[in-house]
Formats: sequence, C-alpha cells, structure tokens
Amino acid sequence: MDPDPSAPKVQRLETFRFRNFLKTLGPGLITGASDDDPSGIGTYSQAGAQLGYGIGWTMLLTFPLMTAIQEISGRVGRVTGHGIAGNVCRHYSGKLLGVIVLLLFTANTINIAADLAAMGDATKLLIGGHPLLYVVGFGAISVIAQIFFDYRRYVAVLKWLTLCLFAYVAALAVAKVDWPQALTGLVLPRISWSVDYLTTIVAILGTTISPYLFFWQASQEAEEERIDPDKKPLVKSPRDARSEFQRIRADTVIGMAFSNLIALAIITTAAATLHAAGKTDIETSAQAAEALRPIAGPLAEWIFALGIVGTGLLAIPVLAGSAAYAVGEGRRWPVGLARKPKEATAFYGVLALAGTLGIALNFAPINPISALYWSAVINGVLAVPVMVLLMLIARRRAIMKQFIVRGWLYWLGWLSTAAMALSVAAMAIGYFL
Repeated sequence: MDPDPSAPKVQRLETFRFRNFLKTLGPGLITGASDDDPSGIGTYSQAGAQLGYGIGWTMLLTFPLMTAIQEISGRVGRVTGHGIAGNVCRHYSGKLLGVIVLLLFTANTINIAADLAAMGDATKLLIGGHPLLYVVGFGAISVIAQIFFDYRRYVAVLKWLTLCLFAYVAALAVAKVDWPQALTGLVLPRISWSVDYLTTIVAILGTTISPYLFFWQASQEAEEERIDPDKKPLVKSPRDARSEFQRIRADTVIGMAFSNLIALAIITTAAATLHAAGKTDIETSAQAAEALRPIAGPLAEWIFALGIVGTGLLAIPVLAGSAAYAVGEGRRWPVGLARKPKEATAFYGVLALAGTLGIALNFAPINPISALYWSAVINGVLAVPVMVLLMLIARRRAIMKQFIVRGWLYWLGWLSTAAMALSVAAMAIGYFL
C-alpha cells in the first residue's frame, strides 16, 4: 500500500558527525587550542608540580575573562572587516601602533623559539637524535605550509591538530588522581600571599590571556569574511549580525572551554604525579614529560611528549601569522593566508622572518628559560594597552556603528583588562622587591 502523499513527512534526525561539527568551528577553536602551546604547557606543568591541586581554581577564573576578550576581538574583526592593527592604524596614533607591533613581533618570535626548543627536546625523548635538527625541521615545515598550502586546507589541518590536545586527557587517565582533592582545588581557592604563589598566578594569566590571540582571532574573522563572496563586513551587511554574533560566541566559548579544560588536565596530571612525588623543580614542558617516566611510566612520558609536538605545530603558525597580520595591517599591505605569495609578498616576508628568527634563536647562546621569561614579561606589558585599545575600539561608534559592544560582555571585557593590569603590577612589584 502506497503511503498517503498528504500525510506529514517525518523529518529524519541527521547523524552527528564530528567532521561536520568541526567544520562549523573556526577562529575561536584554533585560537583557544593554540593557547596551550609548548611554553604554556610548561607553565601549567610547573604550576601543578609546585602548588598541586590547589591552583586548579585559576582555570575557572580565567575562562570567562579570556572568553569575553576573545569574543570582542572576533566581533571587531567581523564587524569592520579589519583586524586590530588595521583598526588602530585607521583611527589612532601610528606611533602607538608601531610600538605595539614591535613588541608583539619580538614576543612572538621569542615564543616561537621557545616552542621549537620544547618540540625538539620532546622529539629527542621520543626517538633520540639531536634536538636542533628537529627545531629546524619543525620551523621550516610551519613556515612553508603557511606560505604555500591552500588556505582552506591549511585551516582544516590546524583544526585537526587541535585533537593533539587530547593527549593530555590521556595522560590524566594514566595518572592516579586524588579526585576529592582535585575538585576541592577547582572550586575552593586556597590563596597564599607568597611570592612564588603570586608569580604562578601571574604566569597563568599571562599564558591564557595573550596579545597574539587577540590579533589572530580578529584578523581571522576578517580573513574569513574577505574570502567568502557571500559575506561582507557587518557594517555593510547588518542583517547578518545576529547569526554571525551567535556563531562567534559559540565558536569562542567552545575554543576557550577546550583550552581551559586541557590546561586543567595538565595541571591535575602534574599535581597527581610530580607534586605528589616531591618533584617541583619543573621549568619546561619537555622536563615535565621526562619527569613523568619514573613516576607514571613510559606511556605517560610518550603521551605528554607527543602532545608537545602536536600543539607546537598548531601554535607556531598562529604566533607567526598574528605577527604578520599585525605588521601588514598596520602598514596597510595586502594581507591574508588565502592570498598567493606573489599577492602578499611583504606579509609572507614578515611571517617567514618571524619563523626564521625563532629557529635562529635556538642557535644563539641564550638560555631558553630566560628568553621565555622575558617573552612573558613583554606579553604582560603589551596585553594591557592592547586590551584598552580593543575595548575603546569595541565602544567607538565611528568604527563599530550600531554594533558597539554593550552590556555584560562590555563590562566583562573591562574586568579582564583590569585583571591583566593587576597581574602586571604584581609581576613588577615581585621583580623589584
């Protein structure tokens, strides 16, 4: 018997596919995942090793702060069609922008060098060999891929690389965690007014709220709009604002939640293994991986080391790319990873320079730990004026038109700025005392 054509059709539920879900995510996911770079992993490992479960609450604190400032960054890029540097050069002092871009390029280059060093040391743990050879190899792969790969395919690769962060969930599964203590440390802050404790909090804030992340997400939103013929800056296509803001919020919340959950997994793993065994002298992510072997076994060491390599391959393009976007937009050059090399020669030149200098620093007689420290100092000092500028841009009607940031998002953005300013002040006080 044939079915009645007038009967209402039953709508089939579409089968969930992770690949399709991943396609709906973009700059927010990559930005959040790249925040857990090898140097960040070192910071979280050090925090867990030194302070145990009691530092876990910082991940709940930083989540709304970093989510707010990253969503505002994404909105600025999508509304105006320009990244942060592109907006600053059009509406604010060129000299101010020059200082900001110089500091960003310097901090990013040092961070690239530190990440490459960690990746080289981690690969040596896995397969042996000389770490400097791996430094050159990983650095060259990252730069060449950004310049010559098709943009959409390259972004897809970066998205899939975010799965490397699940290595730290696997490492957590291997560790013997005291879950009651871990949960207590997550929800009940136990603050100590010692210099070491405050320094660790500053380091965590500086790692989770970094200037290169603001520049990257804003520029990537502008880039996605530029290459899509159906999209225009929201100031020219206001009817798309509602759906685009919903997308940016969902993308950013998922990306930042993913970032903080992985960071929490790293802290908890280090607390359950290194801190519990009295191993508190951890300075780098590679040292953390190596120290896990006698405590949690070779499997934990391998998982941790593989995660360092994977996250480095994700983070280095974001570090080099954000520097190139900042310089290029500030100079009003043609910018964008979707452009052919001959269409944006200067932009790709800056990108290649950042990667090359990052490689070269590993051959210089510079202590990587000291370099990373000064990179954190530069990032901390730079973050405050950049965040202030970002908040002023987000509220300036001449730039954002009817899409100025309002309400709780606006005030949470300023709270994030204030928290970063306080952390820099604490860092300065601790340095001079």
